[in-house]
Amino acid sequence: MTPEIKALFPGASQQVYLDISASALMPNPVMAAVVSHAGRRVLGRGDKTRMLATVERARSSFASLIGASPEEVAITKNVSDGLNLFGASLPWRAGDNVVLCPALEHPNNIYLWYSLARSHGIEVRSVAPEDGHIPVGAMAAAMDERTRLVTIPSITFAPGFVTDMKAIAAAARKVGALTLVDAAQSIGACRTDVADLGVDALAVAAQKALLSVYGFGFLYVRRELAETMTPVHVARFGIELDGAHETAYSEDELCFCAGALRFDVGNYNYLGAAATAAALDLLSDWGVERVEEHVRGLAADLASRLLELGLPVVGGRPGPYLAHIVSVGESGGGRHYTADDPAMNSLYEHLTAAGIRLAIRTGMLRFSIGVYNDQGDIDRVVEATREWCNETRYQARTEDS
Repeated sequence: MTPEIKALFPGASQQVYLDISASALMPNPVMAAVVSHAGRRVLGRGDKTRMLATVERARSSFASLIGASPEEVAITKNVSDGLNLFGASLPWRAGDNVVLCPALEHPNNIYLWYSLARSHGIEVRSVAPEDGHIPVGAMAAAMDERTRLVTIPSITFAPGFVTDMKAIAAAARKVGALTLVDAAQSIGACRTDVADLGVDALAVAAQKALLSVYGFGFLYVRRELAETMTPVHVARFGIELDGAHETAYSEDELCFCAGALRFDVGNYNYLGAAATAAALDLLSDWGVERVEEHVRGLAADLASRLLELGLPVVGGRPGPYLAHIVSVGESGGGRHYTADDPAMNSLYEHLTAAGIRLAIRTGMLRFSIGVYNDQGDIDRVVEATREWCNETRYQARTEDS
């Protein structure tokens, strides 16, 4: 991307920030939207009509980003909120099953299924990963005529590999199952077309590659499916009252809003909507295809150069599985903030001391690249890693060592 884009992110000049998979740096236009919204509230000039219009602008912009219609997008507070709204609103029957790969899922897409197993008598079918990947064949093999839902991450939070969503969704359709995607790591960093992928529902939060704040998110539900569902939570904004004021109500049979709008539970996080609408404007101006090309190119360069230094880059040479996340270490080894390998902990400390922001997830060093990163950032990581290799006389492990 251009220096002009990087200049919109003050934090990008203060450090090498490679942690967008946790949360993004905030760009100036998003900060300005937050300040403007807060300023109106401070002065008692909060205009509800204006705030609602901002919510709808964010909804429409997000729908356009993923190739959906605004009626297929509900407003949520985060990914787990969206996943739970969708999962709990399905008409489960005892004996139904849900298929997932827990070892590569964030816990927020695990706990709810075991909760539903207790409350609704469904079966949770666990599939093991293969070399850090969601295995298409094994996922398909676990499905049968009682599979109600298959749930997957678009990109795993660790090691950060791209899931073959299209193939898994096609396998699910063959047995009459639905596909739900945790898209926390992909939306805003990778082109997404829900119709082309064939997925039925998708949840995302705004604080990562959408460049916004915590506490605001979206739930996409295919319209035909949404209109067969009864929301587990019902509130005024999810009910169709033909333009009546939000305090109006009807004693008649519930008439839910069209599509996924029925899942809205108001009032909204209006500050989050202001920030997210501004961020989506930026992404629209830049083009997500351009963003994806940029971050994938930097990720491939980083992975290749770390391999040349003898680092254990998960997945080896860059391939189609690689998006904007590069992981180093043993896949699945260690804990959330530490690695089993002392060398990886040492490298993490060295890089952090050098002003490089990264994360450790499931024992691996995780470098996640954003639109604000540039070649200079990658060069600094490689140089700092080379320094560490020389200082510690690091040698890559082999099968004989």
